[in-house]
Amino acid sequence: MLVGLQGSGKTTTAGKLANLLRKQGKKPLLVACDVYRPAAIKQLQVVGKQLNIPVFANENSKDVVHIAKQAISTAISKLNDVIILDTAGRLHIDEALMQELKELKANSKPHEILLVVDSMTGQDAVNVAEKFNNDLGIDGVVLTKLDGDTRGGAALSVKKVTGKPIKFAATGEKLSDIETFHPDRMAQRILGMGDILSVIEKAEEAFDIEEAEKLEKQLKKKELDLDDYLAQLRQVKKMGSFSSLLKMIPGMNQIKDLKVDDKEFVKIEAIICSMTKQEKRNTKLLNASRRQRIAKGSGTSVQDINKFIKSFEMTQKMMKKMQSNKGGFKKLLNGIDENSLKNFKI
Repeated sequence: MLVGLQGSGKTTTAGKLANLLRKQGKKPLLVACDVYRPAAIKQLQVVGKQLNIPVFANENSKDVVHIAKQAISTAISKLNDVIILDTAGRLHIDEALMQELKELKANSKPHEILLVVDSMTGQDAVNVAEKFNNDLGIDGVVLTKLDGDTRGGAALSVKKVTGKPIKFAATGEKLSDIETFHPDRMAQRILGMGDILSVIEKAEEAFDIEEAEKLEKQLKKKELDLDDYLAQLRQVKKMGSFSSLLKMIPGMNQIKDLKVDDKEFVKIEAIICSMTKQEKRNTKLLNASRRQRIAKGSGTSVQDINKFIKSFEMTQKMMKKMQSNKGGFKKLLNGIDENSLKNFKI
């Protein structure tokens, strides 16, 4: 049972949690128990459709206890082994909300009540957590919007006040951007030390081993082309936003001028997809007229094409050096210092 104030991200978190549980071999059922907020049921249905996870809703009833009982019967008949109740929220805690949640808890008997808290609200998050815990009795907390400017300091206060564990952290807008909460890793993020273990876990989850091995064999036989580049770009995108990934890498948050705009990667993808097979394999074919055609097809400018091709050809040269020199990658890394990173912009 997910509870929390309006705007904390309960509905999206319900979808993220269902997606995470499915990866662990579960068969979740999402249940729309927010019968007050306009389009709340529709939002959950859209999330469920995106994930291909079933959603139970009764748009003809305002009785959330009745809806929950119907959902439990449906889950039993459909062999769903996890039920996630997406409950209503308010802008502020009021007695009517708490009474409804208490009745829902008493009748549906959830194994866990998770409080969804917006980590960017600071001290308010702590007050909300304390009130919900005192009135309803929560079993754990889900922190949302940890990809924002906040480093998650609210996590320390919420744990201290409620005595309940923080179980999950939502780290982005994608429905895959949720992870099990690790206190030691959050402490490292708060202190600006990065979180390299989470980066590794994201990479293991996102990267296709067979595709990576196939690409490695291709690169040994030939130089990197734009098809290979696009394949790798899409693999990395599965890990989440580039800006959030960089925050997890130790030392990166201390480089003030390091700028990464995730929209630029969307632009690059559009540019590559607007090229012919021959152009992707050989960028030397890209004369002025071809670049104008690609710019029109991708909704970009010729200057954008020129900038990207220049950076891609530099990448090709680095790949060649790494292949020709023994220990080339190590030498390449040794040649990168903080001053060169300060001027790094995508």
